[in-house]
Amino acid sequence: MGKAAAAGRTRTRGLTWDELRALAHALPGVEDGRCFGTPALYVRKKLMARLKEDGATVAVRCDFADREVLLAAHPRAFFLTDHYRAYPMVLLRLAAVPAALARDVIEAAWRWCAPKTLLAQQAAASKPPATRTRRAKRV
Repeated sequence: MGKAAAAGRTRTRGLTWDELRALAHALPGVEDGRCFGTPALYVRKKLMARLKEDGATVAVRCDFADREVLLAAHPRAFFLTDHYRAYPMVLLRLAAVPAALARDVIEAAWRWCAPKTLLAQQAAASKPPATRTRRAKRV
């Protein structure tokens, strides 16, 4: 397949760190930082995700039960090393994760780390505006 044909296709899998950062920064209170010398994402000083030293893997905050589901359902995209077994985190392969799934995982990590005030702010922002209905005239 030529470069022109490949350029016209949209990617169904894989993200870069910058694309993952953009997904995270769509959520309130997300800040860039560093963790063990690599780029990281924080919510009010709580680690949400960090790029690993290989530049291709991200450690993402994750509930233990959700982690087991991700590992079983998407073994190409998520994995675990012995180091992370005791921590509420999962390892994400940037090149293998579908963008929609990455967005869901990042949002779950954000919910894990965000304080109640940010959670309430996000809930209020995501509610559809209330519509007023007219009452029928009485005859």
